Amino acid sequence: MAKKQAATVDNRHYDVVVAPHITEKSTLLSENNAVVFKVAGDASKPEIKAAVEALFGVTVKAVNTLVQKGKTKRWKGKPYKRSDVKKAIVTLAEGQSIDVTTGI
Repeated sequence: MAKKQAATVDNRHYDVVVAPHITEKSTLLSENNAVVFKVAGDASKPEIKAAVEALFGVTVKAVNTLVQKGKTKRWKGKPYKRSDVKKAIVTLAEGQSIDVTTGI
């Protein structure tokens, strides 16, 4: 018989989940039990799932990821490129929620 251990918070979990991504579109997703986070560029879906479950104490149903490519901008006539950002759309189990307005 394998006992399911409670998820312990590891320092890597804080490195995986960088910040919540709060926009109008992410607010609309919250009606469907989904939360959007900015995550580390090298984070995998299982790592993201483990980090969210450990940090917020919720059950994650699915994780979808995307990489938003950095835009090319100009400052004082000289072009530069913004950094790429990896985002994770985390779908939670029924009846669970995360309040992203509070700190961890």
